[in-house]
Amino acid sequence: MSSIFDALPGQETPVGAIAKNLARLWAADAGTGLKPGEDSKATQVNFVLHLGMHTTVEDALAQFQTAVRFSKRYPCRVVVLCPIRDENVRDGELRAKIYAECHPGKTRGDLRCCEFVMLSYPTAARRFLENQVSICLSTDLPLYYWAHNFFSTAKLGAYQYLLGRAKRVLLDRSLVPEGESSELSWPHPEAVRDLVNARLLPVRQSIGQFLSAYAPPALIEGLEAVVVRHGGARRAEARVLAAWAHMRLVACGAPTGLAVESAPDPAAEADSVELLFRYRGDHRFRFQGDFARGCAHFSARIRGAGSELATAISLLSPEAALAEAMFF
Repeated sequence: MSSIFDALPGQETPVGAIAKNLARLWAADAGTGLKPGEDSKATQVNFVLHLGMHTTVEDALAQFQTAVRFSKRYPCRVVVLCPIRDENVRDGELRAKIYAECHPGKTRGDLRCCEFVMLSYPTAARRFLENQVSICLSTDLPLYYWAHNFFSTAKLGAYQYLLGRAKRVLLDRSLVPEGESSELSWPHPEAVRDLVNARLLPVRQSIGQFLSAYAPPALIEGLEAVVVRHGGARRAEARVLAAWAHMRLVACGAPTGLAVESAPDPAAEADSVELLFRYRGDHRFRFQGDFARGCAHFSARIRGAGSELATAISLLSPEAALAEAMFF
């Protein structure tokens, strides 16, 4: 992973001179030719992007650009953590880069700016990391911590400073291979958010709007199980959708022990998810969505009232999913 730090944009700086050289970077207009004032640099949040050991250079650059796009809407101080394996360490020291970017706001003369600090560290130097991160963060602002591509969330237990201080801890459980451990005693379990759930917001809204045509007692009458089938690329989305459907049906009056069945469908398209409510009698509900094609189909017959609907469907963009998981 040592090449990730080298591939990320920015100018390398001594770790002890991060703040001083950031100030110099702004004085030099951050290479933009723009003149950012104090208002344009008003930071709203601290945002730590922590790249897991399995992150590739291409993936790291993609997540960096996601953070840049997010910062265009929510100006922030971003700290990017790049761990490296001890066998790949040159000198065992922390390395740092700084980067700044400005872009036009919504009105003429409005300028929004963000700043990034990249820290590369060997695992042997991890004990010094929390102190350095704390120095890089803006004081008196909330901290949001995005742990990207950690195959096992148990490995995050070594970063108690970040887990304990963060207002939200963001994970993408679709990146955790099936069978890998995900158990961790979270300091604040209520702060943990799954980006899979955030990306599914438009899907959940679409299903909810369709089902809102039926009264809650009608939806649970004769209901036996929630059944989800999915293509090979949507295991995590299917799991989240099944749990959400179960929770909403329980809120309608279904028993908490309502059966939930989720399994891959070998015949399905890779990006497809199918959600069914299994009833006794002739009631039925089915949602079929294909995220690659951006289309979905609903069909239902509840208490004799039948309905079908074809509609467009999409997942939230990565930067919009970050905002959804952070703030809502």
